[in-house]
Amino acid sequence: MAVMAYTILVADDEPAIRTMLEVILSADGHEIVAVPDGRAALAYLQSHTPDALLLDVKMPYMDGFEICSRVKRIKRLRGCAVLLLSTVDDDQTRDQAKLVGADDIVVKPVSGKLLRGRVNQLIEARRGGSLYPL
Repeated sequence: MAVMAYTILVADDEPAIRTMLEVILSADGHEIVAVPDGRAALAYLQSHTPDALLLDVKMPYMDGFEICSRVKRIKRLRGCAVLLLSTVDDDQTRDQAKLVGADDIVVKPVSGKLLRGRVNQLIEARRGGSLYPL
C-alpha cells in the first residue's frame, strides 16, 4: 500500500534530532519543513498549512504545548495532526498534551518505524474526519 506524501512541520531545538526526523519522515516521500524553535514554527504557520506538526515539548521561545494550543485555536490549522515529542513520559505531560489538544505524544528516543506509522495514521484519521484519540 502506497503512502500519500504529506507536508510535515518539524520543530525541535536539537539539530541532530531535526535531521533524524527529516530522514525518517522523508523516507515515505513526505515534504519536511524543519525549524529550530517555536517562534520559527509560528512564523511558518502564518502562511502555510501543513498536514502534520511534530513539536518538541521543550524548546526555546515557545514550547510545543503552547504552539499546539495556538494551532488548535486557528480555524485554518485545526485540521492539522499535532504530535508532541517529549523525553518525559508521565501523567502530567500526557495530561498537558490532552489539555492543549494534541493528537498524540511520542517519547524520545523514538523508533523510526513507530514514528512513521503514527504520523501517517494521524494524518489519515484527520483527513477522514475521525479523530485518533491521544
